[in-house]
Amino acid sequence: MKTSRRNFLVGTSVVATSALGTPFAALAMQTAQKKAVAKEEPKADVSTNEDLMREHGVLNRVLLIYDEGMRRIQAKEKFDGTVIIKSAGIIKSFIEDYHEKLEEEHIFPRFEKADKLVELTVNLRAQHAMGRQVTENIVASMKSGDMQTLNTLLAAFNRMYRPHEAREDTVLFPALHSLVSKHEYDAMGEEFERIERKTFGGDGFEMAVNQVAELEKQFDIYDISLFTPSVSPTK
Repeated sequence: MKTSRRNFLVGTSVVATSALGTPFAALAMQTAQKKAVAKEEPKADVSTNEDLMREHGVLNRVLLIYDEGMRRIQAKEKFDGTVIIKSAGIIKSFIEDYHEKLEEEHIFPRFEKADKLVELTVNLRAQHAMGRQVTENIVASMKSGDMQTLNTLLAAFNRMYRPHEAREDTVLFPALHSLVSKHEYDAMGEEFERIERKTFGGDGFEMAVNQVAELEKQFDIYDISLFTPSVSPTK
């Protein structure tokens, strides 16, 4: 790509549902102010598949927040419910309304037109639709304080999306190279960048990463060393 893919750094606001989200445009404005006083180092371009997989990384980090939410529910620990609501907001704005729409409008049709992996794309579309419904129900359950239903919904969402994204990353996305030329592949990346900047007023990926990081800190799971198991050496 001619333009750097990741050249906006943002603050730590979080996106929730339409009634709760902080506009991405405000974050982009903060970035513009920072760039006015500091010269940014050039960064490498990001390929189409790498871009989609990075966005899956954002999804995975939200799944970890959902995991922690379930742990606290099951342990009957009190927690700030806005962390779950705002995490669902990131899922809605960045994954469902942006990332999944890219897949549905630009990736899946290419496979369906070529009559390749059609059964997979049909299932992926169905899971997108179900995921959107589950996200709405997660927010509603958290707002109503129905912890039992919330726990069930969080578990269902994670159980579906882990194999969903794994199948895309290891089967669907790699197969894209067999359907399009290098020129078309590169053009898709340019188009994705244009859509992203139009949608978020800047680099939506960096915005989402910063937002997720703040939520991880609120749930005390930001430190990656916390996930390292403590196992005694075998004798």
